[in-house]
Amino acid sequence: MNTKFDLTGKVVVVTGADRGIGKGIALGFASAGCNVVVHYHTQKAQADKVVAEILQMGGQAIAVSADVSKGDEVRRMVEEILAVYSRIDTWINNAGIYPVVPLLEMSEDQWDQTIDTNLRSVFLCTKIAAEQMIAQKNGGNIINISSIEGTFPAHAHSHYNASKAGVIMFTKASCRELAPYGIRVNSVSPGLIWAPGIEENWSEGVNAWKSKVPLCRLGMPQDIANACLFLASDAAGWITGIDLIVDGGASTTPSF
Repeated sequence: MNTKFDLTGKVVVVTGADRGIGKGIALGFASAGCNVVVHYHTQKAQADKVVAEILQMGGQAIAVSADVSKGDEVRRMVEEILAVYSRIDTWINNAGIYPVVPLLEMSEDQWDQTIDTNLRSVFLCTKIAAEQMIAQKNGGNIINISSIEGTFPAHAHSHYNASKAGVIMFTKASCRELAPYGIRVNSVSPGLIWAPGIEENWSEGVNAWKSKVPLCRLGMPQDIANACLFLASDAAGWITGIDLIVDGGASTTPSF
């Protein structure tokens, strides 16, 4: 029996797990037998629904709130997690925002909010999660959700592009420092992922994506969950510091 993908009993923290990709990741890890921490910032009702869905599956989950751009709140969140599960095995930095603002119209506050939410939070959560994993003396996994826009910039997303490029480089740098403790750090860069209403509200963009991407469809949250499950498993035991692109082949499409 191949047990490399067996995550039964492991504890995973997923930030921004109340919706979208984060919810998909939380459900994916629950289906793999993990105890799941569903992090949210303000949307408690949505997070509680994700927890209820996991419990209905026969899994274990709790919801915890924090502003992950603030170190004191991340530390408080970790204390709440440890009071229930006593350990943390995998931490997935997914929380983020996706604003659209042209550079010449962008305010300093809009820039700062995007960098704080998408990049500062990854630094804080990685540092604090790693401290706990080191104390446990059994290694661990940190997975950062970046974006193909961290490598291939998009119009009116300069702050988002910069934040996601920072996540990819932070992943590569932090993996070197945390490897001696048995902690692997990787990132996953999704392409365009389905969300409720996207096909109705942005049909032109969705159709253009499908026509150009080799696999001819939008990604699904489960596609990102599967990538994270692989990176968190023993099957990826000799993988650290990579950025795993999950985009249906979009990054192979010529722009000329």
